[in-house]
Amino acid sequence: MKDLNNKVFNLKDYVTKSDMRRALIASTIAFTACFAVWTIFSIIGIRIKYEIGLSDTQFGLLVATPILTGSLTRLFLGIWTDQYGGRIVFTLLMFAASMCTWCLTFANDFYQCIIAALGIGLAGGGFAVGVAYVSRWYPKEQQGTALGIFGMGNFGAAITNFIAPFLLYLGWQGVAKIYASILFVISVLFYFFTKTDPVIIHRRKFRLKFEGAIKQMEPLRNIQVWRFSLYYFFVFGAFVALALWLPRYYIGVYGLDIKTAGMLTSMYSLPGSLFRALGGVMSDRIGARKVLYYTFYFSAACLFLMSYPATNYIIQGVSGDISFSLRVTLVPFVILTVILGFFMSLGKAAVYKHIPVYYPDNVGAVGGIVGLIGGLGGFFCPIMFGVLNDVVGIWTSCFMFLFLVVCSALFVMHISLSIKKGE
Repeated sequence: MKDLNNKVFNLKDYVTKSDMRRALIASTIAFTACFAVWTIFSIIGIRIKYEIGLSDTQFGLLVATPILTGSLTRLFLGIWTDQYGGRIVFTLLMFAASMCTWCLTFANDFYQCIIAALGIGLAGGGFAVGVAYVSRWYPKEQQGTALGIFGMGNFGAAITNFIAPFLLYLGWQGVAKIYASILFVISVLFYFFTKTDPVIIHRRKFRLKFEGAIKQMEPLRNIQVWRFSLYYFFVFGAFVALALWLPRYYIGVYGLDIKTAGMLTSMYSLPGSLFRALGGVMSDRIGARKVLYYTFYFSAACLFLMSYPATNYIIQGVSGDISFSLRVTLVPFVILTVILGFFMSLGKAAVYKHIPVYYPDNVGAVGGIVGLIGGLGGFFCPIMFGVLNDVVGIWTSCFMFLFLVVCSALFVMHISLSIKKGE
């Protein structure tokens, strides 16, 4: 950590190991709840689609709308966390998102659902708040692991995909009420069980002024920040997009019911969340750059195989026509999603390992913009999936699109490193 207005900040003066654990555990639980709410439309959106009669494009827009709000709010939420502290910002964020989730239950048409979804999306901003808050409690050499554990809150998507289908007997409105109530309770518990972060205490103790939003955003002029954002567009944005889209894909391609589709999607979301901690540890030990290389190479391989559409072939043989078909059947497809989710989880931790290392005094702003761009991937991709379905008419077109995205990220990273080595 650097000085604050020439007043030396020493983490050990303010933090105990108990404080570290308290901040990390509470923030991870809060982020898990936020992420579950943020992805609620992956399940109840399917019921809404059939009740209201939405096209695939409209469905893609509905599930993506919360992602838009959660993305656009990340930048200023990160800055507010640096300014006011994560304890109060996280609490107010969860309270507001819970109220908007409850309001969804009064929606009667597509446009009312979209308006409510914009408010529900505030829950997605919890990531920027948590990153800035948690990183303040740990020294630089432990931040990769700590943020990796915090990032396991992505597990909230798996909770929604696994549990929400079994709550649909209450109606989609009933599911929304349960989610709203749980998030409200967690917001209250978070406030009473957490402490003000040490940097805020230090600033108040010495009556130091916050640098201001403009000063905090100065690192955004660095092209490196935007490279990190591109990487996160894939490892996080595509992860969220698939967590939202896969239930629809399983139902449409393999004819599964919504409960089975939700459980199989949770098999993708689970490794995509739980192994983020492993990604943090690996980034601390072997380097975040190497972890990103592994992520992009293996993700590209998985998406290439998943992109192949079901195809029937007729070959003119010696004794007549020979016909056969090639398709990725259900079991291999599920295995590919699990592998893809695993490597995405490693990549998410690797990207955020870079931020407190390169920008220790601007974690909120830099983490906010990287999270914003990544979240926009979660907004843009489901809409793109729906458009491709309606226009191209090939189910696997969504994976073709993601294959192009990951190859672009790999190319940019490789070129930037090559330029750096040549300097």
